[in-house]
Amino acid sequence: MNSLSQTKNKIRCLIIDDDPFIQDLLEDKLSQYFQEIQILAVASSGNEGIEKITTLQPDLIFLDVEMSDMTGFEMLSRLDDITFKTIFITSYNHYAIKAIRFNALDYLLKPFDLEELKNAIKRYKKYKKRQGHFDNVPLALSNLRSKDISSQILTLKTQQGVLQLKLKDIIYLEGDGNYSNIHLTKNKKELISKTLSDLEELLDDKGFFRCHKSYLINKSHIASNPKSFSVTLSDNVTIPISRRKKEAFKIWFNQSF
Repeated sequence: MNSLSQTKNKIRCLIIDDDPFIQDLLEDKLSQYFQEIQILAVASSGNEGIEKITTLQPDLIFLDVEMSDMTGFEMLSRLDDITFKTIFITSYNHYAIKAIRFNALDYLLKPFDLEELKNAIKRYKKYKKRQGHFDNVPLALSNLRSKDISSQILTLKTQQGVLQLKLKDIIYLEGDGNYSNIHLTKNKKELISKTLSDLEELLDDKGFFRCHKSYLINKSHIASNPKSFSVTLSDNVTIPISRRKKEAFKIWFNQSF
């Protein structure tokens, strides 16, 4: 294979981060361990990132969530077209991590090591092979812009692919060990390999409440005023409210979202 073909087949990559240490770390690790990746450029701000993306048209970008001039999400929202895959880079920030996980986006948590980087690249290759250049970022941006929480779409990765569910279609979630059943409108149900605690973390600020160790309910599907230790939902299913959650449930039920 000649050098032109080798270059053509490489993953064309941009690094967008305002931390020189992260820039150097990524450049060093990618150059040393990933011969299939071509680093096109490094940008130190969101504005510079937009310029580099527009000019160089990368396949993959490593993007800092919090930069001095704008967030990574703000930078992406200013682009006309997203034809690349994004791997976010973030320090532990509860809001940022939650937004990333809610939209099933890929990320590296600072400080990351070589093994974590290898896994991220492996996921990129698998994702590209399965779904081409499709990326969840446009949907994530739509969710972040949406003022109507019930219209937001939860994205979950499953063994069969990607599952996308409108929050308003989720009536309740039922834990089953390391799995959860998602009960939907129109008598539909989905089984996914996530614990109820994982899903609670994603949904607890979106009108959902863990009323029992086995149940997470959607407030918009509560059919009538709850009784002391149970609540009836729009599909006529009655869900128990545990004694220790009773007071917290009352406070939550009377809040507006």
